[in-house]
Amino acid sequence: MNNGADILIVEDEPKIANLLADYVRAAGHSARVIGDGREVVDDVRRKTPDAILLDLMLPGKDGIEICREIRTFSQVPIIMVTARVEEVDRLLGLELGADDYICKPFSPREVVARLKAVLRRAQPGPAAATEQGPLRVDAERFEATLHGERLDLTAVEFRLLQTLASAPGRVFSRDQLMERIYPDHRVVGDRTVDSHVKNLRRKLAALDPELDLIQSVYGVGYRFELPE
Repeated sequence: MNNGADILIVEDEPKIANLLADYVRAAGHSARVIGDGREVVDDVRRKTPDAILLDLMLPGKDGIEICREIRTFSQVPIIMVTARVEEVDRLLGLELGADDYICKPFSPREVVARLKAVLRRAQPGPAAATEQGPLRVDAERFEATLHGERLDLTAVEFRLLQTLASAPGRVFSRDQLMERIYPDHRVVGDRTVDSHVKNLRRKLAALDPELDLIQSVYGVGYRFELPE
């Protein structure tokens, strides 16, 4: 089971991209790579990662512009990567919303340490209520409502709904969902998630049969999607 984070590496030099991916995977996370700056924002909208390693100089669109665009819709942790030390002051002074920076050449230890730090800071504290369309999830009250009507959920079903609704459009694997719905890390079969999703869908459908908020992604897992 991979309980690590999903890290997006935005780097157009294959050797550096592969090196970063190796470091990330060695630390227990998953890694995917994009080399063209024009593809990044749409990719993040489709599948928000847990953190981004973002190179400054990219073909198509540079890291500064990408960071600014992402910050208009997401607070995903971003670590800027630059080969030019003189750029660091400029990066910090631009107030881009980046969480940290790394200068090339870098060491595996440094990359992993910076990632660990931003991921830790990104962990949610006591959550306020989350509202997605007609759905409201209130973590403090441990209560969820649909169209103002209370959903009668088990603790596991509540954590499952809370996780999915916290990142609309993001695809969560079964392993990622198990990590979140079982904080005691008990050992269960991966199909247990399917059973909980089935029960959760049934309870949502009882209040609104036409609303399909939890969608299956074949071979991967599940995502929360509001109707257009």
